[in-house]
Amino acid sequence: ASAPTSFEGPFGKVLHQVKAVIDTPRFSKDYKCSKIFYVLCPLNLNDIPEIEQPNTMSITKKFNYKLVKSGNIIVTATSDLKGYVVGQVIQLRTDIENKSGRDTGAVVASLLQKVAYKSKRWIYDLRTIAEVEGSGVKAWKHAEWREQILVPALPQSILQGCSLIHIDYYIQVSLKSPEVSVALPIYIGNIAVNRVPLSPSRSVPHIPSAVVPSAPPEEEEAASGYHPMDNVLIPTKSHSQQQPFSYAPGLSFHEARLDSEQTGSPNHPTLCLSTGATVPYYAEGNVVPVSTASSLILPPEYSTWGYPY
Repeated sequence: ASAPTSFEGPFGKVLHQVKAVIDTPRFSKDYKCSKIFYVLCPLNLNDIPEIEQPNTMSITKKFNYKLVKSGNIIVTATSDLKGYVVGQVIQLRTDIENKSGRDTGAVVASLLQKVAYKSKRWIYDLRTIAEVEGSGVKAWKHAEWREQILVPALPQSILQGCSLIHIDYYIQVSLKSPEVSVALPIYIGNIAVNRVPLSPSRSVPHIPSAVVPSAPPEEEEAASGYHPMDNVLIPTKSHSQQQPFSYAPGLSFHEARLDSEQTGSPNHPTLCLSTGATVPYYAEGNVVPVSTASSLILPPEYSTWGYPY
């Protein structure tokens, strides 16, 4: 119960193995062998306080343009939950208020993984797992952007029993121009949040925005008068999937099921080991590991997949 989940990264790993040795008489060769095995210490998302609540973060930035003019940009990002499991869809909503006479650059939503390794000093490994890009926001517009990000096969957020490796995940929403970003910390676990899952065919429930519209900046109001904020929707331009990281290349496994006595529930989801990786995770239904072209875990390629939309 105290053993941390198996993990292997570029700067550190959690490895479990059993060794056997035959100690032969003097001047004879000793016989040794070892076998690596994999441990999953499941992270139950329901043990994290307020995990079922929407996750919201907002930021306001003032910027200058055309040398003498200034404006405000307000970015509010909201996810439907604070924790997800592999294969679950992150429902993301972004509200952008452009209180200026200048159009913004493209808006980008990214799923980030940050792994911290503790040695004599902290070493950080930051990776972009998935990225979605939307169009910019016109001047004096209040825009809404709804998107979905699929959670690929990833290690869990908390390596229980390991104090040297910390894994954190974030959803980052950023504008390229003016430069402004907001980050939502989330958890990746093995046991899903106890609530009715969202069906892809159903509409995403409306989440009220925490942003209260206000008048344009005094400089703009004095120069050009009051500008009404029109509500618009942001179209999505592209999905992309960055090349993920490798865990124990060259190894392959078959599907394994947990005994109901170990899980304490006969309806417990299947324990899967992705082919060529040491990242164990739970999955609902009959899941068969699919062989990949390389030793990496390859999350879905958004450009060729019809879901999520």
